[in-house]
Amino acid sequence: MPLTSTDWIVIVGYLLVNLAIGIYYRRRASGNTEEFFVSGRDVSWWLAGTSMVATTFAADTPLFVCGVVARQGIAGNWIWWGFCVGGMLTVFFFARYWRRAEILTDVQFCEIRYGGKPAAFLRGFKSIYLGLFMNCFILGWVTRAMVSIIAVILGPVIAEGRVVSLGFLGHYTLGDPHNTALAICIFVLIPFTGIYTFIGGLWGVLVTDLFQFALKMTMIIVLAWVAVAKIGGMHALEAHLQRIQSNVQATGVATSNPTAFFPDFHQGLTSNAVWTLPVLTFIVYLGMQWWLAWYPGAEPGGGGYVAQRMFSARNEKHSLGATLWFNIAHYALRPWPWIITALVAVVVYSPNGGLHPSAAFAQDPEQGYVMVLRDFLPPALRGLMVAAFLAAFMSTVGTQLNWGCSYLVNDLYKRFLVRNSSERHYVQVSRVITVLLVLASGYTAAQLKSIGSGWELVLGVGFGTGAVYILRWYWSRINAWSEISAMIAAAVVTIALKNVAFTGNDALVYAKRTLITGGITTIAWIIATFITPAESDETLTAFYRRVHPTVYGWKRIARLVPELPEVKDVAGNAFNWLMGVILVYACLFGIGKLVFGQWAQGLLLLALSGICAYLIFWDLSRRGWDTLSGKKTIEAPQTAGAD
Repeated sequence: MPLTSTDWIVIVGYLLVNLAIGIYYRRRASGNTEEFFVSGRDVSWWLAGTSMVATTFAADTPLFVCGVVARQGIAGNWIWWGFCVGGMLTVFFFARYWRRAEILTDVQFCEIRYGGKPAAFLRGFKSIYLGLFMNCFILGWVTRAMVSIIAVILGPVIAEGRVVSLGFLGHYTLGDPHNTALAICIFVLIPFTGIYTFIGGLWGVLVTDLFQFALKMTMIIVLAWVAVAKIGGMHALEAHLQRIQSNVQATGVATSNPTAFFPDFHQGLTSNAVWTLPVLTFIVYLGMQWWLAWYPGAEPGGGGYVAQRMFSARNEKHSLGATLWFNIAHYALRPWPWIITALVAVVVYSPNGGLHPSAAFAQDPEQGYVMVLRDFLPPALRGLMVAAFLAAFMSTVGTQLNWGCSYLVNDLYKRFLVRNSSERHYVQVSRVITVLLVLASGYTAAQLKSIGSGWELVLGVGFGTGAVYILRWYWSRINAWSEISAMIAAAVVTIALKNVAFTGNDALVYAKRTLITGGITTIAWIIATFITPAESDETLTAFYRRVHPTVYGWKRIARLVPELPEVKDVAGNAFNWLMGVILVYACLFGIGKLVFGQWAQGLLLLALSGICAYLIFWDLSRRGWDTLSGKKTIEAPQTAGAD
């Protein structure tokens, strides 16, 4: 796909705008670690929420959705749609608590909620595990996707070149599209993102996220619109899909409707049919995964960079509003341009009767999204689309660098190595560590093929731990050993199951492993909770004063702090949670119905979504937006080990 001079001007202009934003916020980021990592806790809900959405819109996301739709139809998206239930739980049960805790990172929470050496160990371990290892894995993962995008876009115009040595990164042939794309990511895009993150701190990341999200959403909508128009419209798209489905059925393979929003329940619990999900997998996604599994960006109870945005909000109202907007935009507004483009890729490149069958698509359906971009966009829009993919990549990289750095500085360096230095010193250390993370992420990206199994292991460690992260806010008996035992059990079971051969397709194998890992891990941490000592009353009362959670699960501690009014808001929060889930799914499917021309059903679902939104607004206004308990909390003193 040759890029014109206009395209290159657009791409360079996009990069310069990002750099200008970072430079603009350099002074605010230089003051102290609160400004560098949580923007002085002065961020509006719409900016914090949009930044969350921009970060989760990584370079690999459209490709991932394209692969899911090509294999499992629209219903395959329940692998991430199911997390909405947990996301709405975070909005109404945890967003206020995270903001009220007044901390810099979710890892710092360990020494607020727990006490003693186990809490200190947990905080130190998680700072390294999340800030370094998990962070680099995520950066390597999204970099691999960006490499694929660049290779497809620039592959035809890259001439064969000589083999060059890149030091410890190895030897690469510049003429090979994959290696050249990898070099561009490691030596241009990641360092450039590190520069504006280094300069502007979280303020720079937030504002560039806003700019990048607007660009990304505009261009994915344009691409979907152009692609559908090129094949004759939505009716032609559906007709082509039906023809391809008939061709596959003629070969004796069981199929389902690729445009169905839900699995084909007639196929049975463990079906291997094409373009649908096994019903067992759907049950795991919607009924268990959202509270059972830890996953970056969808942590049960909130966590990671989502929690970081909550910390940065002006107050509890803005924290709740940010996470509510994030879940609506993330699950309801964003998916359809990706899905429609993925369906176009199936129609055009499918080897089973596509308009232009492609062996590359058959081998790797995720490439279909970039192939549509390459073949359907006119030259005037290609530069903007490349810039949109750069935005998707760089928004994730910028967040990961700042987020990972916050763990390594606040929860490792400041907590265990240099405890009493100046804020300016910690800001300078933060910038040094940002540079080191840039180098580490570049190395990880270069070695990604050798760590694929390690990535699966890292994700497996999260299975079964989610319930602990939810209950630690609502049950005083949870202690540090609950979290430690959950992580250990999940890791052990994940490693053991790698040697077990399960029958079925990948989605079915995932469901079986999740059920086993989650069940064993849950039993293990519950046993560990009851056979280890409870946290001291001093630790628990300090946490209760600071966060002021609902009294259920804290009644004994509440009696020790009689000056605080008891909060009993579980019923109200549960009502809003239910309304929030219905709001998002009704909006998601309502937009989908409109896309496919089913106007009556679409408008009815959108009306239902609007009613749920009104009921949430009515309840929050009635109960009080600040704390949702109708009463102000008493400012709590800082606890030892929490700074």
